[in-house]
Amino acid sequence: MAAGERFSSSERAALDETIRLAERVSRVEFSVFVGRAEGDPRGFAEGLHGSLVAPARSVLVMVDPEARAVEVVTGADVRRTLSDRQVEFAVAEMQSRFAAGDLVGGLRRGVQMLAEHSRAPQTLHAPHQG
Repeated sequence: MAAGERFSSSERAALDETIRLAERVSRVEFSVFVGRAEGDPRGFAEGLHGSLVAPARSVLVMVDPEARAVEVVTGADVRRTLSDRQVEFAVAEMQSRFAAGDLVGGLRRGVQMLAEHSRAPQTLHAPHQG
């Protein structure tokens, strides 16, 4: 996570804890970048996502507060369980909290929502009858 000087140490700790919990719940890796996007925000976010250790099973949330840009990039494996519509809901929730001046709360809730929807559905296996 790159958060620069925007967050206090307690805010960074809370966001880190949210990310750790999200990763345990979903078995997906989460990264958060808050700062200035170089050039096109979507292209910048995609570049960051591509540089992650395991991009196929990762979600990157990029926020450029000055440009009022929020981008979520999901890897191929993640897209099997996380739909574009679910990402849109998470982004809308983040933007709502950002507009109210709650950057950390918005990021935490967005990551939580993405994790909840990224979780692979549990399968129940019935004994084979035959």
